[in-house]
Amino acid sequence: MAFRMTPRDNAFYSMFTEAGRNVADAVTVLGGLTDPNANRASIAKDLRDREHAGDAVTHRIMRQLNTSFVTPFDREDIYRLASALDDVVDAVEGAADFIVLADVGKLPPLMTEQIQLLQRSADETAEAMARLKTLRDLEPYWIEVNRLENEADRVYRKLLSKLLSGDYDALTMVKLREVADGFEEAADALEHVAHAVETIAVKES
Repeated sequence: MAFRMTPRDNAFYSMFTEAGRNVADAVTVLGGLTDPNANRASIAKDLRDREHAGDAVTHRIMRQLNTSFVTPFDREDIYRLASALDDVVDAVEGAADFIVLADVGKLPPLMTEQIQLLQRSADETAEAMARLKTLRDLEPYWIEVNRLENEADRVYRKLLSKLLSGDYDALTMVKLREVADGFEEAADALEHVAHAVETIAVKES
């Protein structure tokens, strides 16, 4: 662990823990869309609230970054990590909002798989954010998130193949493609979070 002569600002740890928890909660709410009888409008509203909460903690992190003389990690890594966490919730909220606004019909089974993979990755992320202060036992986290993202890519490609197979009319295909892209964006953002954590851990070791 790198030695520092000046006390570090530890306020970041609790804020990253809060942001990680919000990511996991948002994806759990998203999981409600797999229920065919779900109130989609209510889910979308809940996710808007989660998105606003995510924005609020991101702004607090940025303010802290601008006012702290000594930070626990490199400033660019703090910015990168906060932005990636925010991107996850933005992507999830955007996809759910589109489902409601475009009146997307039944979600195909492969889309349920996308959501399940997001849930597993988001839960891993929340746990990792709570361990940032010690930087212990984080390698299994980023390895697992990378594995889940690779699996999400495989499901996404399989889903696109299904959408383009002719089983769907053109309008339905376009709507489902937009949602699938949103879920894939969330998976990519979760991997970006893992990469940011890996960078921090390597620099601080």
